[in-house]
Amino acid sequence: MDAVGRADQADRAAALRKPLHPAPPTWQPDAGERGHAPGAEALGALAPHTLPPDSAVCYTSSMEWFDTHAHLDQAEFEADLPEVLARARAAGVRHVVAIGTTAASSAACVALAAAHQGVYCAVGIQPNYCAQAGAGDWEQVVALADRRGVVALGETGLDRYWDYTPFAQQQEYFERHLQLAQERDLPVVIHTRDSEADVLAMLRAARRRGPLRGVMHSFTGSAATAEECVALGLYISFAGMITYKKSAELRAVAAQVPTDRLLLETDSPYLAPQPVRGQRNEPAHLVHTAEVVAEVRGMPLAELAECTTANACRLFGLPGDSGPSP
Repeated sequence: MDAVGRADQADRAAALRKPLHPAPPTWQPDAGERGHAPGAEALGALAPHTLPPDSAVCYTSSMEWFDTHAHLDQAEFEADLPEVLARARAAGVRHVVAIGTTAASSAACVALAAAHQGVYCAVGIQPNYCAQAGAGDWEQVVALADRRGVVALGETGLDRYWDYTPFAQQQEYFERHLQLAQERDLPVVIHTRDSEADVLAMLRAARRRGPLRGVMHSFTGSAATAEECVALGLYISFAGMITYKKSAELRAVAAQVPTDRLLLETDSPYLAPQPVRGQRNEPAHLVHTAEVVAEVRGMPLAELAECTTANACRLFGLPGDSGPSP
């Protein structure tokens, strides 16, 4: 792991120790390059965009992009969220899903969706926060699921890397999300870390109950896992780590995902893609991840924008044509 990766992990660990009050702790679910084999330098050498020193996005894109996963409610965006969304619009990112991680975070995301055009939200309790959930928190999530702007449940799933929530409790809450999603006909936003087999087992059980919709967020798994998730009815979303030099195996997976199940995300403020790695990530940076995905799939960037935006609109039940901007 390089110096940036070590600094990222230190920041994540420190964030997890923060109390939930007055704001939810900042948490990063996925460990950058961890788990991807070195080598395959050809794809790793893809030339990034050159950005101004302040990394501001200073161009206007005619393409339309959809960032399916961003933590816009976090403190990192408190001071300049309108500017962040303006830069997203300039980069062509017209739609963003703000992702809840706790009951309080979910309520904040609902408020953001009400306040900003082109921002939607998912509500749920992220697996590493389940142990911190208080009385009435799950009931609040259930109530929020009916609010305007809510397009998914989550972030939910399982995580064996961190030990902040007993695994049995994570499974209980994941099952709650899956059942509620099937009852409300909403997709689920699924996190998994060091727990692919456990997640797949629960997804198979849910699929036996009925149709299953959702997205494997910030996917870092194998081609076989991606194939089974697609067969179960899920979409596969890629974040900035696909741009990292050592992520050759992940790029190979991205090249194989069916076009109609492919999604993109930033996981802002985390996982900044290579051209801006080590800085705060934001939705405008989605285009850097998109360029690498388009390259490995051998498809024009405009075609990738069209298909991934259409896929996201289909998954989240939104109109497929150009919608309101952030």
